[in-house]
Amino acid sequence: MSSFDRLIEQIDAFIRKFYKNQMVKGLILFTGVFLFTFLLTTTLEYFGRFGHVTRAVLFFGFIGVNLIILTKYFVIPLLKLYSFGSRIDRFQASDIIGSFFPNISDRLKNTLQLQDSLDAQEGNIELLRASVSQRANALSVVPFASAIDLKENRRYAKYVIPLILLFVLIAFFAPSLITQGTERCIVTGK
Repeated sequence: MSSFDRLIEQIDAFIRKFYKNQMVKGLILFTGVFLFTFLLTTTLEYFGRFGHVTRAVLFFGFIGVNLIILTKYFVIPLLKLYSFGSRIDRFQASDIIGSFFPNISDRLKNTLQLQDSLDAQEGNIELLRASVSQRANALSVVPFASAIDLKENRRYAKYVIPLILLFVLIAFFAPSLITQGTERCIVTGK
C-alpha cells in the first residue's frame, strides 16, 4: 500500500467519524426535543381538555417536529455515512481537517490536487509521483480522525438530562398526566 493510499484511508476515516459525530449530536438533540414536545403535548392536553381539532394539531405537530429532527439530524448523516446521497468529498474534508490542524491545511489540499494532476496525466509524471509520495509520507503521521472527539458530545447531555429526570419524576409521581394526556391526544373520540 502506497503512502498516498494510507493518507486517503486516514481522510476517509475522518469522514466516517465526522458523520458518526453528527449522528451522536442528532440523537442527543432528538431525545431532548422528543421529551420536551411529548411532555408539552401531554401536559397541555391533560389540563386543557381540548377538542378534536386542537388534539389533532397537537398530535400531528408532535409527530411532524420529531420526524423532521430525526430525519435531518440523524437519518441523513446515517445515510451519508453509508455513501447514500451527497457527502463531503476529500477536498472538503481536508478543509475541515485544516481547521483542526492549521499547520497541514494547505499541504494536505495540495497533495490531493497533485494526485488529481497525476491521475489526469498532466505535467511531469515522475516528479508529481515523487512529490505526492513525499507529501503523503509526511502527512500520514497526523491522526486526522483524532480531531473529532465523540466524547465532546457529553456537554450537550446537560440539556437532555433535566428533561429525562422531569419525565421520570412525572411518570413516578403523576403518571396520569402522561397516560391520560397521551390517550386523549391519540384517541380523538374521547
